Amino acid sequence: MFADGTAPGAHVPSLRRGARSTRCEAKSCQTGKISTAETAVQSRSNQDAAVQTDQREDAAQGFQQEVQVDYTGLLSFLQRVEDAVIKELNKNWKSHAFDGFEVNWREQNKTVLCLHTLSFPEAQQQKLQVTSVSWNMTGAVLACSYGHLDDGDWSAAKSYVCTWNLDRRGLNPQRPDLVVDVPSSVMCLAFHPSQPSLLAGGLFSGELVVWDTSRIEDPVVWRTGMTADTHTDPVYQVSWVPDSRHRSHPRLWSAAPDGKVLVWHEQDGHLALAGGFAVGAQHIQHSTQVRKLARGEAAVGVTSLSFSPLDPCVLVVGVEGGSPMKCSTAAVTTALQRPGGCTPRRLPAELVPPSAPAELVFAPHAGPVYSVSCSPFHRNLFLSCGTDGQVHLHSLLQAQPLLSLQLSQQYLFCVRWSPVRPLLFAAAAGEGVVHLFDLEKSSQKPAVSMKQAAGQGPVHCLEFNSRQTQLLAAGDATGTVKVWQLSSDFSEQGPRELKHLEQLASEVRD
Repeated sequence: MFADGTAPGAHVPSLRRGARSTRCEAKSCQTGKISTAETAVQSRSNQDAAVQTDQREDAAQGFQQEVQVDYTGLLSFLQRVEDAVIKELNKNWKSHAFDGFEVNWREQNKTVLCLHTLSFPEAQQQKLQVTSVSWNMTGAVLACSYGHLDDGDWSAAKSYVCTWNLDRRGLNPQRPDLVVDVPSSVMCLAFHPSQPSLLAGGLFSGELVVWDTSRIEDPVVWRTGMTADTHTDPVYQVSWVPDSRHRSHPRLWSAAPDGKVLVWHEQDGHLALAGGFAVGAQHIQHSTQVRKLARGEAAVGVTSLSFSPLDPCVLVVGVEGGSPMKCSTAAVTTALQRPGGCTPRRLPAELVPPSAPAELVFAPHAGPVYSVSCSPFHRNLFLSCGTDGQVHLHSLLQAQPLLSLQLSQQYLFCVRWSPVRPLLFAAAAGEGVVHLFDLEKSSQKPAVSMKQAAGQGPVHCLEFNSRQTQLLAAGDATGTVKVWQLSSDFSEQGPRELKHLEQLASEVRD
């Protein structure tokens, strides 16, 4: 029923493998051959260049040739001049031309920098001008007054007095340490010479006020009040002057265009009139700026005054007529005594002498004098400036000026001697410039001119700092006070300055 047998196998072709081969292509995994070429980065041609000129044969001989000296002629010359040379050497050996000369090995710095720009925005918004600046005795506090110097009736205009302590940390140039509201324009300021917080001011109304800057509330300590004794015109300058009998109690002097120079002292909590005089028109020739006093005499308006630091009995006044005058405090001495020899508690205004004993009237400017300044180093020298743009250097011994300098084509509002440099002074000009004039360097042009105000705003006032001698403050018509830092060239005295200053003054005695 069963048998062995082998059946042939069946062949079935694969359909999957054939379909795959129809869909697939052979791919290469490598890119085509990259073609390259070599390029040279250096030029193939080289050339040598010589750095030295060819030496010529004749030139070499010229350098190597020995200099021929006529020793016989040289010896003959030295023998002829021997006696003259020895005579001059002996003369120089005995000369005193360099006595006191000291060599200054330190390099001088001529840079002048603006250290601070101070302002009070509220005053600037009212278009008030800086009328005066003053440093206190420590040299750290600077005060400025705001008002108007323009023509017009500003007696009712509100004004300010501001102070800044420049040594205080966190100084804000636009935020004063003290602001005092004043009902009338403040025309001038002067700090007390020994009490650093007392500040005197003259008002447009003719009144004088003394503030205590250490008191925030109600800083007014003394005032003249509106009485018959006060000035009838704006007070243009105030100055503290040591009293001849009580040196520790200086008196306050004031000057105004009403022609009077008055002296005040503290009495019962207010300022009382102690004396004074009026500048008489008979001393001024060709003066048109004349006012009538109560007694009928004519007076000339006083615009400025300056006392000699070396002789407090001598003062120089500047007047509207243009002629500075040398006066004496002897006029005040006569006014201080009533008939009978007793001193009054309050001197009535009618006891003021009607005219000043002018000892000398100087050659006039071509317009009113705005500022005078006595030298702190020489008893006979002073400066004056005014509307003619000139600065005159005067000696108290002669009427004509020693020097006449044209510093401005506009007004010069203020001039001040340096307290440390005998030959240096500063002037405030109407072009908005502060001039530093060094007579040791030149007697014709300023050593430095600093642009103070933007545009053409005039500079009205300036003051040197007698303690921090490198500082100079100046105020202008824009309501800005700039503090300039002077270099050592302007703040340190040279070895021969005093002798040069003496030579300038001695020219009048020749």
